Amino acid sequence: MPATPAKKRPTVRDVAAAAGVSRGTVSRVINGGHWVSDEAPIAVEAAIKSTGYSMNQHARSLATGKSNSIAFLLTEPQHLLFEDPTFSILLRSCAEVLGEREMPMLLMVSGTEKERKRNTEYIASGHVDGVILVSSHKDNPVIADLIAKDIPTVACGAPLGYEDAVGYVAVDEVGSARRMVEHLKGKGYQKIGIITGPLDTPGGLLRLDGYRLAVGSDFDDSLVAHGDYSRQSGASAIRELLERHPDIDAVFAASDLMAAGAINALTAMGKSVPDDVAVAGFDDHALASTITPALTTMRQPFERIASEVVRVLLGVIDGEEHAAVILPAQLVERDSA
Repeated sequence: MPATPAKKRPTVRDVAAAAGVSRGTVSRVINGGHWVSDEAPIAVEAAIKSTGYSMNQHARSLATGKSNSIAFLLTEPQHLLFEDPTFSILLRSCAEVLGEREMPMLLMVSGTEKERKRNTEYIASGHVDGVILVSSHKDNPVIADLIAKDIPTVACGAPLGYEDAVGYVAVDEVGSARRMVEHLKGKGYQKIGIITGPLDTPGGLLRLDGYRLAVGSDFDDSLVAHGDYSRQSGASAIRELLERHPDIDAVFAASDLMAAGAINALTAMGKSVPDDVAVAGFDDHALASTITPALTTMRQPFERIASEVVRVLLGVIDGEEHAAVILPAQLVERDSA
């Protein structure tokens, strides 16, 4: 029985014929879209999809001088990638946005000095065209390295200390925290504490600023407890606040995980949420609607953050000035406050 002949792999010639343009036009569209009409990229992209054409990525990199890939660089210990839902949500969302552009994304973690040096050297060697920087701490040496090596970089969250040097996309940290605390005040709560994140992160520092603005002249430093965004730190912080102020009637936690930890600790102490102490969070991860009681929180627009980060970064790669994009968060009221 004769063998079935292998299906011929589509070529640039096939794409050009399907698009009704020259092979040179197809090549120019694939390699950056320069010196072509406005209609040509649309026709070529449609022809690529209809023919199933796939260009050799190594050849494309040689032609354009670009890797056509992006690094997702997390500057936290590796275990937090799996323990803090914020990072996995951003990872998935950025991968989806880049996937729509047929650009691969490399996950890199720089939680130690050794990892930082290794990753910086890899990035600077041209293996990626730019960096999505996640979880930037104040005066982060990773940012300094990337700036020194002229690597296109955009941060998720304000890069404290480098706001004028690096583009970023962030939620309105101050305004969102202020709105939540004002919501608690409007519900009649009198003594409202806060559990902050680390004060060398934008979420820790700026959400505390929002709390200060909301309480105004009633600000009391003893109503402030510090956490590290983890569930355990939320539990420790609420116990600390109750030791100082047994009559505290509400607490705003700067992350959903810390809020969940505070609720668990309050329940273990025999206190009712929200009847004895109301609890509010920040992020609106999946756990916010599944814990008991369901968590009142500020919803971060993670998908939009990812879309804007990719848009700004690709602009920087193409030579545009870096930009700062601030997005609103949405108050989601549930049973905990």
